[in-house]
Amino acid sequence: MPEYLAPGVYVEEVSFRSKSIEGVPTSTTGFAGMTRFGPVQYPEGPRTTEPRLITSFTEFEQVYGGLDPLLTAPGSADPEEDRIVYLAHAARAFFDNGGKRLYVSRVYAPRDSGGGADDYGVAEAAVPVAGGAGTATWRARWPGRFGNVLVETRVARSGNVAYTHGSFGPQAQRAKAGSIVEITAGTAVVGNTPPVAGNVAVVEVAPDGSQTFVRLNGSSPAPGGSDVIQILEMQVIVTVDLDRVDVYNELAADPRQKRYIGKILQANDPEDENSVVQLNWTPGSIHPGELLLALRGTADPGQGVRLAGGHDGGVAQPSDLQGQAASLDNSEIKATGLEALGEIEDIAIVALPESGAYGDVDLSADAVGRLISHCERLRYRIGVLDAPEGSSMTEIRAFRGRFDSKYAAMYHPWVEIFDPTERPAQGAPPRRLMLPPSGFVCGIYARTDVERGVHKAPANEIVRGLTRFEANVNKERQDVLNPEGINALRFFEGRGNRVWGARTISSDPEWKYVNVRRLFIYVEHSIDLGTQWAVFEPNNSRLWTNIRETVENFLLVLWQSGALLGDKPEEAYFVRCDRTTMTQNDLDNGRLICLIGIAPVKPAEFVIFRIGQWTADAKV
Repeated sequence: MPEYLAPGVYVEEVSFRSKSIEGVPTSTTGFAGMTRFGPVQYPEGPRTTEPRLITSFTEFEQVYGGLDPLLTAPGSADPEEDRIVYLAHAARAFFDNGGKRLYVSRVYAPRDSGGGADDYGVAEAAVPVAGGAGTATWRARWPGRFGNVLVETRVARSGNVAYTHGSFGPQAQRAKAGSIVEITAGTAVVGNTPPVAGNVAVVEVAPDGSQTFVRLNGSSPAPGGSDVIQILEMQVIVTVDLDRVDVYNELAADPRQKRYIGKILQANDPEDENSVVQLNWTPGSIHPGELLLALRGTADPGQGVRLAGGHDGGVAQPSDLQGQAASLDNSEIKATGLEALGEIEDIAIVALPESGAYGDVDLSADAVGRLISHCERLRYRIGVLDAPEGSSMTEIRAFRGRFDSKYAAMYHPWVEIFDPTERPAQGAPPRRLMLPPSGFVCGIYARTDVERGVHKAPANEIVRGLTRFEANVNKERQDVLNPEGINALRFFEGRGNRVWGARTISSDPEWKYVNVRRLFIYVEHSIDLGTQWAVFEPNNSRLWTNIRETVENFLLVLWQSGALLGDKPEEAYFVRCDRTTMTQNDLDNGRLICLIGIAPVKPAEFVIFRIGQWTADAKV
């Protein structure tokens, strides 16, 4: 009981009801694979390399680049070749088909630069700074050809801020310590004209509030009474392509300023975490005006400095897709690939859109096997599997025969779309692309969860955003595929393109259906998270009753939503947590055992109508 030592009134809060269990999200999806840009672990890179949560394809393009193909080198001696960004197309299909939340783990395979060193293809451009200050370097934030951008630095001038103070003489309104100003005789300078070095000064503010103007040579002559004083700020324009131009305004050259360029465009914790470039620069004791002049001097009006050296690396192998776990000894080494997705609890659906694109069935099987192992190890997620492109009936059956898991489902065939990156000449036929089905199917999983619930089989659902399927699967072919756990994508005249299968690749009949497996994942994960409060509570009948009522209340809501079979709650589930489920040995060893049984609804996979002749005097 609580401790009471001194006489007095003690007000305590107690609970007279069972705890509640909140259902976990089931539609959050994770993809791992190659993209054009975006967060990835590499030496000397930013620390924030974790998979990003993406909620629209527009956001995907901002963070990970678009759909334009990669120029990858399969090996150090091989020439570059175009490679479809399967993950980007899968993300587009995911959102087109109703997906809402997507985590993306970018995988990048560096090239061999010789001598065993890795070349990560990070674009950069050096800017010499006067005054013996070394070099400032524009650098792409992440590896990739996407980082070969054009950076233009412009000067933004204020109006004339000069005024005369009764005690201090000529001063500058609004100028704070570290402001860069341009002092000229006559009229104000207009536009993006490069400042004259002799006219540039940094404002220093004394304790009494007076300003002095320190020139580049270290002298600080006071401005004349008729001089014009204009505050100088930088505007950085990063041109990625015709569709994307990032602009950063009101940037300062002195670290004392709130919008110091070295703070806004730095490697870590930038103002815009999706920025394409960063400025590597250590100011030291240099006059900050030198940095402004150097950056502005690299760009003629309308021109700029082009970053170079960025490339798309090589083709990510299955081991790259799996990635590596975070280092236990070095906090700077983060998890990559599937291992990075494994650190995010919200994810319930996982896919590797590139697993079927190797052109080698063994490599594809290796990648698929790693995805299955990932889902089985983490338990609370299901893998959506792609077979190799162009698989025949014999090949898809042989490929399926390599695996057996209740945590994965396979879909066939691939999906054809018009290439959204191509603008064909007038009259020319548009280019067509073949894409793996996983992106489309993951979106349908998410759409079904949102509209109906996780207990509804994600089948007999329309596939959006395609021209046709790679192969025509008719009833006779599906009669062969369906019993083996290969879910077909089919076209039906008058009903469109649909997912026509909802089976896992498990040989265990208890886990034949995708929706049953995912319903149990949902229930198990929800109970896991919703009963953490019970750990280290006194293991007695009061706790057992509380646990039992907590789980029963959760399952009652599930039954009322149609997820469980039965006309009454007693037919849909049972929960036992008492001395019949625990021995004294269990209690002595700190174990609380709760036995739960649920009756999941299973899909009406075969709808059968039996019809016969009947007359009024016939007996049924």
